[in-house]
Amino acid sequence: MYNNHKMYKGGSIYSPRTANVIRYSGLFIPIVLITYGVLIQFDIIRIQHTIDNVGLFLICFWWLLVSIFQFFIPIQSRIDAALRLITYHLLAGSYLLFVSGIASPFAGFWLLLMIGSYVFFSERGLQLSTFAFIFLVAVDILFWHNISAVIAAYDLVALVVILIISIVTMSVTRSQEVTKETLNQIKAQELLQRDRVMTIVNNMTDAVLSVDTAGIIRVYNAASLNLLDTNDSLNGHHVDEILSLTNKDNAEVSLYKELQVVKTVIKRDDLYYGFDDGEKIRLELTYSPIRNSFSRTKKSESHDGYIIIMRDVTKSKSLEEERDEFISVISHELRTPITIAEGTISNVQVMMEHPDITHDMLKDAVNVAHDQIIFLANMVNDLSALSRAERGVADSAEDIDIKELAHKLHDKYSESAKAKDLHLDLDLSAKLTSVHASRLYLEEMLQNFITNSIKYTKKGGVKIIIKQSAGEVFFSIKDTGIGISKSDQAKIFHKFYRSEDYRTRETGGTGLGLYVAAKLAHKLGTKIDVTSRLNFGSTFSFTLPEAK
Repeated sequence: MYNNHKMYKGGSIYSPRTANVIRYSGLFIPIVLITYGVLIQFDIIRIQHTIDNVGLFLICFWWLLVSIFQFFIPIQSRIDAALRLITYHLLAGSYLLFVSGIASPFAGFWLLLMIGSYVFFSERGLQLSTFAFIFLVAVDILFWHNISAVIAAYDLVALVVILIISIVTMSVTRSQEVTKETLNQIKAQELLQRDRVMTIVNNMTDAVLSVDTAGIIRVYNAASLNLLDTNDSLNGHHVDEILSLTNKDNAEVSLYKELQVVKTVIKRDDLYYGFDDGEKIRLELTYSPIRNSFSRTKKSESHDGYIIIMRDVTKSKSLEEERDEFISVISHELRTPITIAEGTISNVQVMMEHPDITHDMLKDAVNVAHDQIIFLANMVNDLSALSRAERGVADSAEDIDIKELAHKLHDKYSESAKAKDLHLDLDLSAKLTSVHASRLYLEEMLQNFITNSIKYTKKGGVKIIIKQSAGEVFFSIKDTGIGISKSDQAKIFHKFYRSEDYRTRETGGTGLGLYVAAKLAHKLGTKIDVTSRLNFGSTFSFTLPEAK
């Protein structure tokens, strides 16, 4: 079999296709020339000069042999190509000199030799082939001029024609070489620019997809695979097949339909992408048509497809919505006590000018205003604690003496408990060491539980329980208060949540205490456990590792 990949790679215009054309020409053209020579020998065609049958036989034999060899055996090297071209030039020269004559139509086949020389050896090969033909014409004139002077004239005419064709061929091929070189430079530049663009795209943290006008994905970056959580190639897939999107109402959204009507850059963040396991993320999509560079005659609406940029905004949107909700709720929660306090103080101002107002009436009004100010102060304290927890302020850990902390809390809140006729008891292990944690976070969390227990307990008492075993310290605040229903237990750690129980509503509260406690517990690396039963009290507990 003919093996193209082993062939000698020739000059600047060499290509496997050109080599194949030359290969087949080298096999079939000699057959035509041999047939013409046979017709001459049998006087079917008459010319002025020719050789005998033996000479024709030798030329035909060698020509067929070389043609078959050339067809089945590929050129292996530069020397191999040169030897084959020399052999063809000698055979063609012998044929034109002794069989057909220079001034025959078959002189045109010399052009094939010139082209073949140019293919394999560029301009140098073409020049040598042209000089060989000039030499051949000179030999023909010297050898046959005695038979007829017309031969010399015909030979010169053939020489001029071949030279003209040779010059034209060289000019055309040179221009083609320049054009090809320019195209190669442009192609190389385009590939370089494409590589640069792809490098930039692949280093983007946002997912980028480029789709054609039919919605088929043609280009994507590594961030797209990360966002979609896949290792499969996206090329050749329809964008709606890869991106199954839904809106906030869980209705399917076809991105391709959206792309078909887009005229400019569109940005939206109200769509969701669902994974196979049911998880959903919220996407921010920016998409626009990829415009063609167009002239005045082209329509500006034409484009080459669409570019899509995707970003996971689930967390940021959740935080944004939480912030909006927080501002809305805190504004509402602050408005009531401020309004009550402001109204009460205004009433006191009016009452002070009235002679019939008693001291007790003024005292009651001031107490109402004072209660609202205390409520606001508690809310500010809770918000301050929440802010510190969110920002990580004062979160440096230290060794905390548990027994000392327990007695400090007992001393601080014993008066509040006594004011409601409640017992505040301590239940401590005989041997308590220390924990390594943020003192501020731990104290605020325990204070939150103690104040809540005192607030929602009408009789009985509150017990501070701290036990230590197996390298862990167990903290628990237990009360005999009103208790928490099962449905409320799942919501008490939500911010601003307060139970609908009337006994809870008649007691002032911001609804932030337990939310702050949950945040602090998370910062301390623990979790709050709640056990409660309506009318039988509640217990809030958590554990921390013993300090090493």
